[in-house]
Amino acid sequence: MLLGDIITQGAERYPDHRALVYRDQPMTYRELDIAVRRLAAGFASLGIREGDRVALLLPNCPPFVLGYYAAAMLGAVVVPSNPLLKPAELEYIWRDADVRLVLTVPQLLPGVEAARKGLSGLRHVVSILGREELAEPALADAITGFTTLPELMATGAAAPPLTPVEQDENTCAVIIYTSGTTGHPKGAMLSHRNLIRNVEQFEGVLEFTASDCFFTALPLFHAFAGTVCMHAALSNGCASILIDNFTPARALEAIEKHKITIFPAVPALFYSLLQHSPERDYDMSSVRVFVSGGAPLPATTLTALEARYGIPVLEGDGPTECSPATSVNPLYGERKVGSVGLPLPGVEIAIFDDNDHPLGPEEIGEIVVRGDNVMLGYLNQPEATAEAMRSGWYHTGDIGKIDADGYVYILDRKKDMIITAGLNVYPREVEEVLFTHPGVADCAVIGQPDPLRGEEVVAVVVKKPEQEVAERELISYCRERLANYKVPRQVIFRDALARGGTGKVVKRLLKKELEMALPE
Repeated sequence: MLLGDIITQGAERYPDHRALVYRDQPMTYRELDIAVRRLAAGFASLGIREGDRVALLLPNCPPFVLGYYAAAMLGAVVVPSNPLLKPAELEYIWRDADVRLVLTVPQLLPGVEAARKGLSGLRHVVSILGREELAEPALADAITGFTTLPELMATGAAAPPLTPVEQDENTCAVIIYTSGTTGHPKGAMLSHRNLIRNVEQFEGVLEFTASDCFFTALPLFHAFAGTVCMHAALSNGCASILIDNFTPARALEAIEKHKITIFPAVPALFYSLLQHSPERDYDMSSVRVFVSGGAPLPATTLTALEARYGIPVLEGDGPTECSPATSVNPLYGERKVGSVGLPLPGVEIAIFDDNDHPLGPEEIGEIVVRGDNVMLGYLNQPEATAEAMRSGWYHTGDIGKIDADGYVYILDRKKDMIITAGLNVYPREVEEVLFTHPGVADCAVIGQPDPLRGEEVVAVVVKKPEQEVAERELISYCRERLANYKVPRQVIFRDALARGGTGKVVKRLLKKELEMALPE
């Protein structure tokens, strides 16, 4: 089975069911199938062929779903891209992936053009709005290879019916970029088989049915939402309520109005729900489960959610490289607070020591995974792939344990990754930007606990001699060069940074020092 089959089979099995709802406008499975095929034919008219890379730079909206599956039907490779990224960040990703076409919103066209200056392979820029709806029509005229989604849909409607391209299920279907410890993102190559198997592994645990309705506020460019809220939902005849701008009030309204049954979110969203004081009581009786992932869920948040709403919270886990779900607490049976649950069916999870030897129950080491959901590898990075996949297991970089009942616990991160509001930030990427500032002699970026985001990014900086550098200046400097979620929320100045024998900053000690020094 290929990703495009999700759409064709959905139209056959559930033609009149709601597939997507966006701003109260529903689209049935039959309508979705027609639209995806037309857009695929439109892409083909531009010369998009099997193996070409198509980037989606979009918020949660129907064109994201259409573009995703249209590319899949052509055998093209989807490159979901974070709309929060700055042009330099997009340029790096799109050059690495050799992107041929970008589908985006008009507001991001200037950023796309800025990123495109260094890209010779990017031939087509597609706006989801028609030319008459653009705020700056002159900008469109200045963009080489510019066209619009309505134009492509019209072209596709006039073309002969499109037959999806047949591919081997182990062919790369999607490249999702994750921040890298080298300072640059790595493209995790996921095959049709990886993603379809992960859907099958996950859907059985939560027992999806065609009567389920998903709350889809998590960004679809993220692996969690892409698999759970899009592929899994559409594979089972469910409705997916697309939310492009989350607020607790909108969440409660959507639950009541659309009778949402499955509410996937990251801890920051659940925390904001708890902090919200609605003006009236909302009917949440339709919700059968909260699903938490993307970052560790504090035990206090979990227990408070269940106490307030009477809805079970299932915490799970999984990295992008695993498509991404690897474990989740069971819907029926024991749910262990503090654990990310049991391995999904068909997913093996083990704990290895530093020599890649397996450890026993309750022993602490690195969490490793293998199964049909594990990626093909990192694009253009054979050494990083070999390192991550050594011994035939994917090494997550997380430190954890497995108890006697088989439940997985994540205790810490072997790598220095920071998770803020469910988004991954690697300190090295931020540090490299800070090092380009003329007033910075040395720096280290770490994560510090934050009740809303889980962690916040903190930079510890040593100034160059006789340089006057203010905290606000460095934060602004980073904001011009990094996505906002990567920008340090605090800059702390020190005379020097303690380093170990190998010359590396001892971040573990630095974190402890700041935890004691920072205000509550």
